[in-house]
Amino acid sequence: MVNIIIAIVAGIAVTLLLIFLSGKIFNKLYKKSRGIHLKFFKSLTSVLLILLCIYYCLSFFEFTKDMGKIILQSGTLIIAILTFAAQQALGNVISGFSISMTKPYKSGDKVKVVNGSNVLAEGIIDDVTIRHTVILTFDGQSAIIPNSIMDSSVIVNTNFTENVGNFVEIEVGFDSDINKAIEIFRKIVIDHKLTLNGDATKVLVNRYEPSGLVLKTTVWADNLDDSFQACSDIRRQLVEEYAKAGIVIPYETITIKND
Repeated sequence: MVNIIIAIVAGIAVTLLLIFLSGKIFNKLYKKSRGIHLKFFKSLTSVLLILLCIYYCLSFFEFTKDMGKIILQSGTLIIAILTFAAQQALGNVISGFSISMTKPYKSGDKVKVVNGSNVLAEGIIDDVTIRHTVILTFDGQSAIIPNSIMDSSVIVNTNFTENVGNFVEIEVGFDSDINKAIEIFRKIVIDHKLTLNGDATKVLVNRYEPSGLVLKTTVWADNLDDSFQACSDIRRQLVEEYAKAGIVIPYETITIKND
C-alpha cells in the first residue's frame, strides 16, 4: 500500500509539473503570436494530462481494473451512451478545434457576435477554452459563449483586415467657400499622425441639406482604436479651422414669438 501511495503521489507531482511546464511554453508562444489557438490547446493539454493522471492513479486498484475490463467489453455501447449524453460538450470541443484551426479572431480583437438577427456580444476577445470563448464587453462584463455557438454565428471582426476606414462628414453653409472648406478638410485628414490617407484623398460633396452641403471623406487608420481617435481629432479640428477661415457650420435655430 505504501508503494501504491508513493506511486500515486509521484504521478500527481509529475502531472502538476507537466501542466506547469506546458503552461509556461504556451504562454511564451502566446506572447509572440497572440494566437487564440494557443490558449485553446493550453486548456486542452491541461485537461488531457489530468485525465491521464486519473487513469494512472486508478490503475493501481483492483476494482478499477475490473471496471476497465467491463468497459472494454462493452466499448461500443459505452461510447454511444457517453457520446449521446455529452454531445453538447463534445460539440463545444470540436467547435473549439475548428475555431483554433481557422483562426477567425485572436486575443485582443474587437468582435461582434451575430446569431440570426440578434447580437449576442460585442467586445474584445479575451480567452478560448475547450468549452467556451470569453469576450470582454465594452461595459466591463464578460460574455462567456459556448464554442459551438461561436462557430455557427457570424463574427464581425474589425481587426481581421489590415486597415480600418471610417466616414467623417461635416455640413457647411451654402454661402461658404466650398472649395476652401474641402481643401481644409483634406489637409487635416492627410496631416493627422494616425491616418494612412495620402495625396489621393478626396473630399466629396455628399448631399444637400436644408441649411447647407454635407462634405464627406473616408479616414483610414491601422486599427479601430487609431481610427476612433483620428476621427475624433479631425472633427474637433474641423470646427476650429472652419471658424478661423470664416466657414459657417450651420445649426438649427428656433424662433419663439410671443403674441
